[in-house]
Amino acid sequence: MSRIRPVRGSRLTTAAVSATAASLLVAGLAPTAGAAGRPTPAAAVDHAAAVLADRPSALGLTPDQETEVRDVVVDADGTQHVRYDRTYRGLPVLGGDFVVHLAPDGGYLGADRATRAAVSLPTVTPGLSAPRAADLAAHALRAAHPGAALKRLTAEPELVVDALHGAPRLAWRTNAVALDPLGNPVARTVLTDAGTGARIDAWDALESAAEGDGKSLYGGTVPLRTTPSGSSYQLKDPTRGGTYTGDAQNRTDLCVLGVCLVRAPSTVLTDADNHWGTGTADDRASAAVDAQYGTDVTWDYYRDVHGRSGIAGDGRGSYNRVHYGTRYNNAFWDDGCFCMTYGDGDGTTFGPLVSLDVAAHEMTHGVTSSTAALTYSGESGGLNEATSDIFGALVEWHADNATDPGDYLIGEKVVRPGFGRDALRRMDRPSRDGSSADCWSTTAGDLDVHYSSGIANHFAYLLAEGSGAKEVGGVRYDSPTCDGSTVSGIGREKLGDVWYRALTVYMTSSTDYAGARTATLKAAEDLYGADSAEYAAVGAAWSAVNVG
Repeated sequence: MSRIRPVRGSRLTTAAVSATAASLLVAGLAPTAGAAGRPTPAAAVDHAAAVLADRPSALGLTPDQETEVRDVVVDADGTQHVRYDRTYRGLPVLGGDFVVHLAPDGGYLGADRATRAAVSLPTVTPGLSAPRAADLAAHALRAAHPGAALKRLTAEPELVVDALHGAPRLAWRTNAVALDPLGNPVARTVLTDAGTGARIDAWDALESAAEGDGKSLYGGTVPLRTTPSGSSYQLKDPTRGGTYTGDAQNRTDLCVLGVCLVRAPSTVLTDADNHWGTGTADDRASAAVDAQYGTDVTWDYYRDVHGRSGIAGDGRGSYNRVHYGTRYNNAFWDDGCFCMTYGDGDGTTFGPLVSLDVAAHEMTHGVTSSTAALTYSGESGGLNEATSDIFGALVEWHADNATDPGDYLIGEKVVRPGFGRDALRRMDRPSRDGSSADCWSTTAGDLDVHYSSGIANHFAYLLAEGSGAKEVGGVRYDSPTCDGSTVSGIGREKLGDVWYRALTVYMTSSTDYAGARTATLKAAEDLYGADSAEYAAVGAAWSAVNVG
């Protein structure tokens, strides 16, 4: 069944926008309108550049600053949203990102800024040396893994301007990476005051997705599109940007000073008859089937529901590595390789971490990185994690797979009895895991991002399904509100539409829970109107988790 969406954006990545705009402008042929008179992304960049030149003070821009386009969204009615990163005297500005909103004719409508503080420093010469910053980050990584003898530990500092944590200041952003005793990667990003050496913040750097078929571990027999190669087939999908899956052969990456010198292998898997796996872990192709299927379904969800072509919106396919490391209890998205990596689990706590919702969760980190780039710490980090949980669940529902039906549980397929719970997280009442927050409080930003994410997960469940006890898709849920109110849901599809528009148009790297309320209300107003039941429901659901 087709349906009409009030807003749908066309997209182009930063590099593509810049290259397209440059080549067209040199030729003097830059188009001003696309289909049905709608401005093209390149034209939107031109309009935004004119705004930046005309009113730099409105965006806090000075001659010491430069900007670079990260993303462009053009609505069906021609309204344009151009997202920028900025530098100060050549240094990246954390929290310097902003989105310029333009009318169909290019007129300025407003902007959303990650910070409104003036970005100006008396000096960009650090008092703290780079080697000392590296030592502090290495110590922080060891402290985050107490008792573990980390190997090959390296740390690479980068001088930045930190505008995320109060008044802008010079800082070292240091990525510390190492291998744990089993040879699996661990990493932490440490932000250090470049004048005093005081730690500003720290967070995990690995953000923990021919006609064939495959027997998967978790999803039953699933369809696969593959590439003929001589007398065999490659597990590579030419219809979805060339996405493919390879076997990491239980090896790990070798990274020095933040640069990966050797990557674990990802040679594309092949099969003789285009019928992949046996549905058991004894056949290494079975986990690969899950990984490729997860990539396919996630791609289809973003394309079919939100008009997005691939993780970065540019039609480029990511790839997967399965069987990574030894008994590795994790899966992660890595912007550096634009790839998904899956461990096999230890067999006691987790099985192979290739379930559909895990794949969609991790690949959504890539979507977030390409759009709002929510900082992976504090309240913005909780929103980053929740975004992945929300779309992980929505992708699972969209797949409509009877063997792995949609639900509001995260990772229910990969947990084993040793984990002690039926899922990694629950969205209806996140606190049932013993650590996650159901309700916002002033201490929310102090929680691990996987636990502060509970606030937005709870909001999302309430917005989709409403409050109280009920059964949805054969699963019993019970979702009380934090303020005792009763909330009526608007459905999963509208939840996805609101959150996606808020993420891609209004959220920035520093968005906190109050900012998420504002962003989703703006999105609901765009989609349904300020007097709509949907707009009211968004406000009610946030109030129900104490975000007022």
